Amino acid sequence: MSTPHRTDTTGEAEPVRLRTAGPADAAAITAVFLASRTAALPYLPRLYSDEETLGFFEHVVLPSCTVWVAEQGEGARTRIVGFAALDKTVLDHLYLHPDVRRRGIGTALLETVRQASPEELSLHCFQRNTDARAFYERHGFTAGEFNDGSRNEENEPDVTYHWTAR
Repeated sequence: MSTPHRTDTTGEAEPVRLRTAGPADAAAITAVFLASRTAALPYLPRLYSDEETLGFFEHVVLPSCTVWVAEQGEGARTRIVGFAALDKTVLDHLYLHPDVRRRGIGTALLETVRQASPEELSLHCFQRNTDARAFYERHGFTAGEFNDGSRNEENEPDVTYHWTAR
């Protein structure tokens, strides 16, 4: 599945391709996750080493979720720039590398997730992550339960978002 061409920071069009992830993508997915969280969520505590985070994606996320990656480039220049992970009707992860934000890649990943769960989706988002909250609200999600952070490892207040097909 491909999305239309997007413009990169040099002004050149670069296609974005979405595909189902496999075990070989774990390191690249981990790199996107770590870069994204460092840039967008600097207030979160760092609970795990890079190696432990890689193990989480290798042994937990990839085997238990349907995961899609967004990639750009050709041949040896191909790189994963984003990913989304779906566990039944729960969007567990949607992360983009910081240098490709606001180019439609997150929307393309979200639309792919919606195709796999066309009736409903839910997700948790940190309350302070205002960019992500605005993204989900623009895409028809509504805020539900607000939590004091007791349900996540970071102990950071979060909110559950819901989307249902109309």
